Amino acid sequence: MKKGSKLALFLGVVAAVAALVAAVTALLLYLDKKKDDEELEHYLDCSIQ
Repeated sequence: MKKGSKLALFLGVVAAVAALVAAVTALLLYLDKKKDDEELEHYLDCSIQ
């Protein structure tokens, strides 16, 4: 392999890992927000009664 193709492969792997980490982080933030919204809705429902 040429030096340039090894560098391109390395950068591609790093970019793929970064995209995967970003996707997992976004999913975790979304699920955490959804959980907080459900807890708030439950609290409001209980406080109204």
